[in-house]
Amino acid sequence: MAIESIDNNLCTGCGQCVLSCPMDVIRMDEEAKKAVIKYVEDCMYCGFCIDCPEKAITIQPGPKQSVLLGWG
Repeated sequence: MAIESIDNNLCTGCGQCVLSCPMDVIRMDEEAKKAVIKYVEDCMYCGFCIDCPEKAITIQPGPKQSVLLGWG
């Protein structure tokens, strides 16, 4: 699994990581208004979530691979 953690002290709940994740691994906790890792087993090491403006997301190094985002 590439995504390791989301620091709740740094997360502002902007939702950028949720929007950037093509595999729907990250969701918003509506009660806490913070991002949470919901489906870690679906993470495909794309690294898009690392663009968090608050640097709240930590990812593990993963295999180098191409990311297929859509057909066409």
